[in-house]
Amino acid sequence: MAMSWKSLQTDLSDAGYIASNELAMALHLSLQLQRPLLLEGAAGVGKTEVAKMLAQLKSTRLIRLQCYEGLDANTAIYEWNYQRQLLSVRAAADSELSLQEVEEQIFSERFLLRRPLLEAISQQTPPVLLIDEIDRADEEFEAYLLEILSDFQISIPELGTIEAVSRPLVILTSNGSRDLSDALRRRCLYSFVDYPDANTELAILKKRLPAIDSELAAQIVGFVQALRKEDLEKNPGVAEMLDWSAAVAGLGVTQLSDDPVELQATLVCLLKTRADIANIPTEVTQRLAGKV
Repeated sequence: MAMSWKSLQTDLSDAGYIASNELAMALHLSLQLQRPLLLEGAAGVGKTEVAKMLAQLKSTRLIRLQCYEGLDANTAIYEWNYQRQLLSVRAAADSELSLQEVEEQIFSERFLLRRPLLEAISQQTPPVLLIDEIDRADEEFEAYLLEILSDFQISIPELGTIEAVSRPLVILTSNGSRDLSDALRRRCLYSFVDYPDANTELAILKKRLPAIDSELAAQIVGFVQALRKEDLEKNPGVAEMLDWSAAVAGLGVTQLSDDPVELQATLVCLLKTRADIANIPTEVTQRLAGKV
């Protein structure tokens, strides 16, 4: 019997990831329809964590392709091990092998370096393929990726076409730094992942730090929710919230407003740019702490 989206949502929660109804349904349909899932949203909202949790739930391998400007096919798909090929050619120089035999030997799979995309389609058990921050790669690579996601096969001139042994579960993430092509969006199911609301964030915190005092947890979430409404270059994500929670709890804090100097110093967990630190001086921190 196929898993329902509600049971998937529950399994994710048990594993420590609180998914919205929309995200749980999108992930469920992606699995049922065997379609890539594009997760879009600001950095730090938990998009990458979805792929990690899915691999954990499926007891399968997570293969990650981190995208960046200038990413090319060789880095993402395969490369030849030139050093080993060169050594093999030198060793064959004293043998009686013909040139064709040498070429067939060095352009064989044992000299092939499998990069994430080729590695993903070569697994006996379907892995989770995470294509992280696809918006950072250029449009040319995006077009090549689209071809692979359509056919799940890769052509290598020296070896021919390599078809998928199994079909990977594909999660793409985007921070929205550039517009993705309509063709890629059509190929994928889509879910926008936003910062969690207060209740969801509190549930996340209690899942990840079950020993934290309930009153302190509520103060922390209220503070972070208010902080995100300030004029910041980089809003603190869920990961930063969890780091800060562990730091504050570890210092023995019971009320955020008790020690202004100490509280201000702990903001290194939440604020990640010089401008944001300047924009949140002690008086602002105390105002935010006083709201919760």
